[in-house]
Amino acid sequence: MSQQKPSKSAASAAPATDAAPKTIEEMSAADYYFDSYSHFGIHEEMLKDEVRTMSYRNAILHNKHLFKNKVVLDVGCGTGILSMFASQAGAKLVIGVDMSNIIHTARQIVKDNGFEGKIVLLQGKMEEVVLPVDKVDIIISEWMGYFLLYESMLDTVLYARDKYLVPNGLIFPDRTTIHIAGLEDSEYKEDKINYWDNVYGFNYSTIKQKALREPLVDTVDPKAEITNHATIMDIDLYKVTVEDLAFKGNFSLSVRRDDYLNGFVCWFDTWFNGSHKPVYFSTGAHHKYTHWKQTVFYTKEDQAVRTGDAIQGTVTCKPNAKNRRDLDIDFDWKLTRGDKTIYSEGQSYHMC
Repeated sequence: MSQQKPSKSAASAAPATDAAPKTIEEMSAADYYFDSYSHFGIHEEMLKDEVRTMSYRNAILHNKHLFKNKVVLDVGCGTGILSMFASQAGAKLVIGVDMSNIIHTARQIVKDNGFEGKIVLLQGKMEEVVLPVDKVDIIISEWMGYFLLYESMLDTVLYARDKYLVPNGLIFPDRTTIHIAGLEDSEYKEDKINYWDNVYGFNYSTIKQKALREPLVDTVDPKAEITNHATIMDIDLYKVTVEDLAFKGNFSLSVRRDDYLNGFVCWFDTWFNGSHKPVYFSTGAHHKYTHWKQTVFYTKEDQAVRTGDAIQGTVTCKPNAKNRRDLDIDFDWKLTRGDKTIYSEGQSYHMC
C-alpha cells in the first residue's frame, strides 16, 4: 500500500511574502498541504506519470489551432510543464498561478527553456493574485486528486472560470467522471483491517474501526473486480458549481461470479473534448497505471455473493467541515438475490 500524498500538479495559495518561515506550531493544515508541493519528489512522480503528462501534452499540442495567439491561464502550474506545452502550441501569453515555493524553480525552468517573456508565473492564491489581463481564452489545470475530489482544488478552477474565462472559452480538461465496482480483496483486507483484531495477543479493535473508515489508495488487480461498474459522478467543467461538488450518486451493480464482496473500488476518467482531436484517460484498474491509482472502501462485513446478485446503493460525498481538502464519504447499500434483500450496510469514511 502506497502512502497517500498530494496528487495534483500544484495548488493555489496565499501571496508570497518575505516573512520568516512559520514554525511547526504555527503551520495550519493548508500550510502543510502547500508546503508539500515545494518538494521535488512529488513533482517527479507526477511528471513521470506518462498517462497524465502525455494526455495533457497531446490535448494541447495536437490542437495548436486552438492555442495559437490565445491567452492561457494555468491554474496550479507547479513546475510549469503545462504552461510550456501551451506556449509550444502557439499561445500569445501563458499565465501560471501557484502558491507553492516550487514556482521559483519553475521560473528558472521557463527561462532555461526559452519561454521567458511568453510565460508569466505568479505566486499567490488564485482568488487574490492580480493577473496582467482581464480575461483569458483558455484555462488549463491538473486539479484532480485521489477519488477525483480529494484535496478539493476544483473549486479554485471554477473560481478562475467564472472570473476570467471569456464567453465560449475553453477548459482543459472539460469533463471527469467517478466510477465504482464491487471488489473481492480478502487477502489485503485481512492484512490491513482484520490484523487489528489480534496484535501480539492484544485487542487493537479500536484501531480497526479507524482503519476501516480510511479509504485506501492503491493499485487494484482488475481480476479483483467482481461486478460491472457504474458512474456515480459526472462533472461538466463548463457547468458545474462549487455546490455541486457535494454530491450523492446512485449505483446499481450486477455480480459477475460466485465470490465474496468485501469492498468497493472507485476511480475516475478524464476527457479533453474541446478540440477536433479529443483525448481521454482513465485511472481504472483495467487501464495503464497512473499515480492516482484507485481508491478502495472496505465494507464492515464480508458477504458471499452469487452470479446475478444485485448490489444497489448510494455514495454521498462532501468536503469535511474542519478541513475542506478532506472528504467525508458515506456508503449505503444493499445486496439482493431475486426479490429478497440478503444484507444491507451503511458505512462512513473520512479521506484525509
